[in-house]
Amino acid sequence: MRTNLGLHRFAVALAVATVGLIAAGGLVTSTESGLSVPDWPTTYGQNMFTFPVSKWVGGIRFEHTHRLIASTVGFLTIVMAAWLARRESRPWVRRLGYAALATVVAQGVLGGLTVLFLLPTPVSVAHACLAQAFFCLVVTLAVVTSPRWRDAEAREAGSVRRAAVAAAALVFLQLLVGAVMRHTKAGLAIPDFPLAFGRLVPPFSSFAIAIHFAHRVLALAVAAAVVVCVARASRSGRPELFRTSLALAGLVLFQIALGAATVLSRREFLVTTAHVVTGALLLGTALHLALVSRRTFPAGRARAVGAPALQALSQEVAAWK
Repeated sequence: MRTNLGLHRFAVALAVATVGLIAAGGLVTSTESGLSVPDWPTTYGQNMFTFPVSKWVGGIRFEHTHRLIASTVGFLTIVMAAWLARRESRPWVRRLGYAALATVVAQGVLGGLTVLFLLPTPVSVAHACLAQAFFCLVVTLAVVTSPRWRDAEAREAGSVRRAAVAAAALVFLQLLVGAVMRHTKAGLAIPDFPLAFGRLVPPFSSFAIAIHFAHRVLALAVAAAVVVCVARASRSGRPELFRTSLALAGLVLFQIALGAATVLSRREFLVTTAHVVTGALLLGTALHLALVSRRTFPAGRARAVGAPALQALSQEVAAWK
């Protein structure tokens, strides 16, 4: 059990590092620093890991830091996959680790292609979406490697699980549309909020306006899906699910507020980056709710397992120290 605990702690650390990587990527996009370092895998012809700190100026510091964090996450994923191969008895969990490794390798290649081909929109969007898929894999590993997951009974709250899966799917679609919006520079195609050119429905005179408005409509769909999650979790008789659904609702409200602030601040880069990161946390929390709704946890352990995905996992680590 101690080995499993160490593996779980490592998975939590990898999940946290992945959030940091998503934040770093968001900063690169928000500051339009994607081509500040024009070569890959080198940095201005030098080894990425020995590039002098004195030259980390302007957009270089965002892009170069993003690459270093990505390399760290890639290394941690290799360690995770090897650890799972040696110590994990469940074949499906080992396969999740291998899938995470393959995904992070593909993500690195896409990142390089993004630079070498001068930020082509399809590659940039694929790079953004694959980051979210990798995060989902890592969150799943962090949950299922927990000793508490092993101790839980395999009894499903089906209605909550279905609602959470639907919410997670909608969030992922929303993130996909958001990535298209960012990489086609449509973030301010509709310059006002909550109305669109002073109307409920804007004139669809360009692709930029259409994709921006689709992003707003999907935000409402995600909010509705989360309301369903809260309603079903409240009737499930499982307080840990209800608490997680409330956290999901809080994240949705915060994300909508950040979306509004992004427009009203004219895409201020810290606000825009926070919007990207909160989207990932929203996806991870919906996935966490879907996963834990498949188990019934002992009463003394329900609270920690039922908290929002990353917060809950962090609380577990702190409790076991």
